[in-house]
Amino acid sequence: MSESTGLIAKLNAINEYERQPIPENKLRGWKKFIGTYAGEHTAGTEFVLGPLFVAHGATAIDLVTGLLIGNILAVLSWAFFTGRIAVKTRLTLYYQLEKIAGSKFTLLYNLVNAGLFCFLAGAMIAVSATAVGIPFNLEMPTLTDVLPNSLGWVLTVFAIGTITTIVAMFGFEQVSKFANIAAPWMIMVFIAAAVGVLPRLGINSISDFWPVAQETIWSGVPLEGQSKFTFWHIMFFAWFCNMAMHIGMADLSILRYAKKWTAGFSTASGVFLGHYIAWIASGILYSLFLLESNNSLTFAPGPIAYEAAGIAGAICVVIAGWTTANPTLYRAGLAIQSINPNWKTWKVTLFVGLFTTIAACFPALVMQLLEFVALYGLILMPLGAVIFIDVYYMERWGLRSNYASLSGKKLNPAVAFTWVVTLGFCLALNLLMGIEIFFLGLPGWFIAVIAYLVFSKLFQKPLVSSAYLQETIAEKELN
Repeated sequence: MSESTGLIAKLNAINEYERQPIPENKLRGWKKFIGTYAGEHTAGTEFVLGPLFVAHGATAIDLVTGLLIGNILAVLSWAFFTGRIAVKTRLTLYYQLEKIAGSKFTLLYNLVNAGLFCFLAGAMIAVSATAVGIPFNLEMPTLTDVLPNSLGWVLTVFAIGTITTIVAMFGFEQVSKFANIAAPWMIMVFIAAAVGVLPRLGINSISDFWPVAQETIWSGVPLEGQSKFTFWHIMFFAWFCNMAMHIGMADLSILRYAKKWTAGFSTASGVFLGHYIAWIASGILYSLFLLESNNSLTFAPGPIAYEAAGIAGAICVVIAGWTTANPTLYRAGLAIQSINPNWKTWKVTLFVGLFTTIAACFPALVMQLLEFVALYGLILMPLGAVIFIDVYYMERWGLRSNYASLSGKKLNPAVAFTWVVTLGFCLALNLLMGIEIFFLGLPGWFIAVIAYLVFSKLFQKPLVSSAYLQETIAEKELN
């Protein structure tokens, strides 16, 4: 009883500064973020996304060049967009948005945001489950599965989900420590497994690699039922697969702990180890699986890694799923907690973890991960554009930043209309012009910027003078 009471007291004592700037003594140097991002992005998704490029018929040259350019753009977005604003405000995404958009809008946004994060974390729990199920001869999902295929699958997912949730409940420090310990080992397993299977693909020297890569690994021929990917698909996906985190500003919640905005460049450790080397490595493993299984539709990262690297490969898949699911659950918990500041973050994370684990039981989350990652980034992107403009450019246009907080409004209609108009524009591009979801983020961001400025001009104009007056009176009273 005393141990249980002590644990609850310890959890209650955790302060994640959900509604206040991070104090100076809690700031962290860039090394802390290198480990965090390396662990998060050299993770479970890599065992899914790398193989999906093979399934979609990417060519070797398109993959190598597309990933290079796209990942550079992603790092720059993290540093110059998210990093600068995170250090300037020191606030979570959710509290910053509440000051701009109002509590009513933020309630809706936080529910959507948390739900999307839960689905992503659930996909990673499912990835780990494919490895844990190996000793039990668990029936693995296929590329076409939607529903759980056995009770054993559900029980395995719940075991993984429980551990993931417990780690996330202890806050940013424990999430960061977990990632720092796991990251160096995971990337070595990725590389070792890929190198180890090269002879089975007919690669016995360095000079053999590129011809086999072009002809066998990334042949340019998609699997049956899969669309064809080009250089542009790969580049934009590499840039925007984490759009919600950088351009969408979700990583304000992480980078607010940074001493300097340049900590945003620490994301390079994740994207180049994970979204470059690990995607290539996992693609190699999957191409061997296809070769030896006569293009089987079974899609299970655990057995694929186990065949290549034995027990170390299977354990790597388990840990990789955790290191993505942990910070994702942490973000989801913050999103829900911000709805009611009186809720304890650890209790919210516990609830979120249960919802996430239930979602993880459905294999479709993994099988459609490319499309899902692109969709959730697109949905959250307009609010990142709103925050960017609000922090840096509103006063240059004679408008007020943090308008909802200043005016006392619970809903800033300029933000709501911006979100609806931007997503409506992207939907129109998709339905009427046939532009795929991977390419909608860039034009959508500019539409969001223009829409927010226009709607702010319309809706702020009647209140600007009184807002200035109230602020001036308050300042005089203080003096």
